[in-house]
Amino acid sequence: MARPKPVTFEKTKIVAENRRARYDYSIETVFEAGIALTGTEVKSLRTGQGSIVESYAEAKDGAIWLVNSNIPEFSHGNRYNHEAKRPRKLLLHAREINKMHGAVNRDGMTLIPLMIYFNSTGRAKVELALAKGKKAHDKRDSIKERDWKREQGRLMRDRG
Repeated sequence: MARPKPVTFEKTKIVAENRRARYDYSIETVFEAGIALTGTEVKSLRTGQGSIVESYAEAKDGAIWLVNSNIPEFSHGNRYNHEAKRPRKLLLHAREINKMHGAVNRDGMTLIPLMIYFNSTGRAKVELALAKGKKAHDKRDSIKERDWKREQGRLMRDRG
């Protein structure tokens, strides 16, 4: 039987990406979640501003919250501007929230945002991953594997 393909989400414009997450964590499952944003936050994201490098998600009060993500204030937002580092609610189905909550409490996993992007309908989405932290020796192994894959590609390209 063929292995099922992993779910890929339709991303049209990637705003912020956490590239370090794949190095520091081994990713188990990936979810797509909406974000509850105010108007000026959306405008700020559309201009390409925003960072999720130091952010994480936590399960609290039956909801998932994106903590420590930075969406800077909109330049023309005047008094209706938003707070840059406020916790933002993630929009998920109840079954997904329960699954994440159980994994975090039971298995000691972490919820890491991988990227913020706009989908094909223009909605802001977060790619959220359930992950386990890597130890130093795991990181060295992944570096060796990545270098070997690169070398393999060079050898195959040179030899034809």
